[in-house]
Amino acid sequence: MRRRQVGRGDRRGPEFEAFVAGAAGRLLHTATLLTAETPDANPRARRLLTLALAHTYAYWDRLRGEDPYDRARQYLATRFAREAWHHHGGALARFRPAPDTAPLAVLAPQERLILVLRLYEGVGEEQTAALLGLPPDRVRAVCDRATATVLHPPRRPAPAVAKAVPS
Repeated sequence: MRRRQVGRGDRRGPEFEAFVAGAAGRLLHTATLLTAETPDANPRARRLLTLALAHTYAYWDRLRGEDPYDRARQYLATRFAREAWHHHGGALARFRPAPDTAPLAVLAPQERLILVLRLYEGVGEEQTAALLGLPPDRVRAVCDRATATVLHPPRRPAPAVAKAVPS
C-alpha cells in the first residue's frame, strides 16, 4: 500500500508541473481580468492564482478524470467572489470601483465575474449560474448589462471651465 502511494506521488509532481506550464498563463490572465488590475501590476491576481493552483495541487489525486483547469478556474472564481463579497460588505453587485486603466474596472465585481466566465472563459450560462448560486436568467441579465457597460462606458463629467471675470 505504501509503495503504491509513493508511486502516485512520483507521478503527481511532473503531471502537475506540466499542467501549470500549460494553464498558468491563461489562469493568471483570467485572475487579472477579475481583479481589474493592469497586467504589469497585479498582486491580487497573482495571489488568487497561487491559491487556485495550491488548491488544485491538493486535490490532484482526487480529480479522477475531472479537468484540472476547470477545477482551478472554479476555485479562482469562487475565491474572487468570496473576497469581493467580504471586502465590500455584502454589496457584491452594487460596488463600483473608480475607473482606471483596466477596461473592466468600470464593472462591479459580480458583473466582472460573470462577464469573464461567460465571454472570456466560455463557461455556459447554466454552469455559471450553478457555480454562483444564481438563476440562469439573472446570469444572462448581468452579462448583458456588463457587456453594454464595457462597450459603451459611462461618460465622465466634463471638467469645469473657469469663467473669466472682467477686471
